[in-house]
Amino acid sequence: MTTATPTTAITDIATLVTNDPSLGEGPLGLIRDAAVVIDGDHIAWVGESSRAPATDNRVDAGGRAVIPGFVDSHSHLVFAGDRTEEFNARMSGRPYSAGGIRTTVAATRAASNNVLHANVGRYVAEARRQGTTTVEIKSGYGLTSQDEARALTIAGAHTDEVTFLGAHIVAPEFADDPAGYVELVTGPMLDACAPHARWIDVFCEQGAFDGDQARTILTAGKERGLIPRVHANQLSYGPGVRLAVELGAASADHCTHLTEADVDALAQGETVATLLPGAEFSTRSTYPDARRLLDAGVTVALSPDCNPGSSFTSSMPFCVALAVREMGMTPDEAVWAATAGGARALRRTDVGRVSPGARADLALLDAPSHVHLAYRPGVPLVSAVWHGGTLI
Repeated sequence: MTTATPTTAITDIATLVTNDPSLGEGPLGLIRDAAVVIDGDHIAWVGESSRAPATDNRVDAGGRAVIPGFVDSHSHLVFAGDRTEEFNARMSGRPYSAGGIRTTVAATRAASNNVLHANVGRYVAEARRQGTTTVEIKSGYGLTSQDEARALTIAGAHTDEVTFLGAHIVAPEFADDPAGYVELVTGPMLDACAPHARWIDVFCEQGAFDGDQARTILTAGKERGLIPRVHANQLSYGPGVRLAVELGAASADHCTHLTEADVDALAQGETVATLLPGAEFSTRSTYPDARRLLDAGVTVALSPDCNPGSSFTSSMPFCVALAVREMGMTPDEAVWAATAGGARALRRTDVGRVSPGARADLALLDAPSHVHLAYRPGVPLVSAVWHGGTLI
């Protein structure tokens, strides 16, 4: 005999963002005076609060807003060490470059598994307190076959969305032999790492990997069953975005410096443009032009890009506010990008929405509307989070 899981209704929701236009108003599928029914780990029903079916438990939202849990499709959480001095120097006038990654590589290699596990757990918990219920985690601070496989194993203990980023920068030992490092990444390192990852990523940028090297690495990953993602066009114009579209990458991330050809390629393909405004905030750089992308019909996602060098924040609400203030997005567009957009970038249909059949990932805001995420920047508005139906 099986025991039915208890059902819970969240009622008296002032505005519910479903991200399902068939359920409510506009692209966000807004329902006012709404209720949500959770059955186990999934959403069983949504609609007007007065029509909510009987359930085992009830939670009164008290006239506050509910949104889907944020979907963070880009993070670098497996690391050790601290780069406070680098940040302080950069804020005093030194421009950011990819070279600072080597500092974190040295600290990460030296750290124990327990330290790395604890660090990842702390940052994931920090993100969840701010409403993030799905997070992608990359390797990229080991740059040896053993250390990259170790990083992916640790990431996999915290998420199903694990990305092999052996091609973050050329490892210090191969500084004079980048071709040799590409051979390592596409050979023994890929052999060690492919079983532990879903995705493969490459930093296609001056000072990291050029277009030909990136194509070689991503193609090798595809042949091992990994799906491409690309760090593209962050610091300069380059081939990253068009390479991502050419190879069918799930996302091109950063997209700060784009030509018309880049925008056209994104508009015509299925690759999501994942924008990471925390990096521009933390490096005093030019923000991506989200308005230009959206007006061209490109699917846009938002992520904090949590990493110790260029964007040490795990706050999706902060990035929503930045996107509205600095990147030309409306509050509705920014919230969609931080939820459904992130789900698109991870090719997920079970998260980023609040509709029947979706995983029960929800954030309750201490505000009557999702617009307050941009309207009240810096205020901790997330007051409760459900992850897979569990109140955390």
